[in-house]
Amino acid sequence: MRYRKLSEYLKEKYGERVQRIVIFGGFSCPNRDGTKGKGGCIYCDATGSGFTTLMKLPIREQVVRLKEKYEKRGIKKFIAYFQAFSNTYAPVEELRKKYEEALIDESIVQLSVSTRPDLVSESVLDLLEEFKERVDVSIELGLQTANYKTLEKINRGHTLAEFIDAAVRVKRRRIELIVHVILNLPWDDMIDVIETAKILSALDVDGVKIHSLYVVEGTKLAEMYKRGEIKICSLEEYVNRVIVFLEHLSPNVVIHRLVADPPREGTIFGNWGKSKIEIINTIEREMERRNSYQGKKFVYLNR
Repeated sequence: MRYRKLSEYLKEKYGERVQRIVIFGGFSCPNRDGTKGKGGCIYCDATGSGFTTLMKLPIREQVVRLKEKYEKRGIKKFIAYFQAFSNTYAPVEELRKKYEEALIDESIVQLSVSTRPDLVSESVLDLLEEFKERVDVSIELGLQTANYKTLEKINRGHTLAEFIDAAVRVKRRRIELIVHVILNLPWDDMIDVIETAKILSALDVDGVKIHSLYVVEGTKLAEMYKRGEIKICSLEEYVNRVIVFLEHLSPNVVIHRLVADPPREGTIFGNWGKSKIEIINTIEREMERRNSYQGKKFVYLNR
């Protein structure tokens, strides 16, 4: 195995296959409502990447329906994953109520919460520690890139320092930490890709979700793309960036994904017209051809 796959990690941890149930919690984002900015990140669609959720249903009903669907396939253990927008952007009591709604029975073995680095207060971490007494807990932070200038260009509304601060405090609480990165942002080069891998390794993050940049109608990125202000790298370049990133990443980090899942509707550009599995297979074949593997160049930390 040339990289540490999520599916294998979950089987090791829980003894069998585990399915993520994607939940829409009804949250917003301070980078959209005017608190930090308006319009959100330049690539963020109207659903906040929640286009796969049953967003019109109450939280409990979303979990029940999806759980029943997956149980028909023989799956018995699940992760309640709050995905869309910023899932810690509410008073703690409201967060507690929403998270509780998702834990419908003992088949939910993990609570997973996706949010922004600037929305990880100590009170939020206190709450997540409470839930740790009943289920496993993980938190997903969007970083996207270690290049602070690119963070400004994509209108993230936070800096690299805020991400590092949040990551350190999450790890201090022994909460599993997964980080999202986009490896083919138009303003980044291979140095940025490598530096992102190095910083995540130095912070001892537990997992990484690698995304490919896609362009969705109605976003600022779509306007820039149509005007020819940005160019998205070739598939060959993306594959190369993923492999180099993995080579510089700690071998302990679990890889949750290698490529994004663009929305089925409204996508102007997504994954070079290829399916997700095609790109994954391409990456794996190229890693084999190069005799590449995760952590191959992980020699830069004094540990």
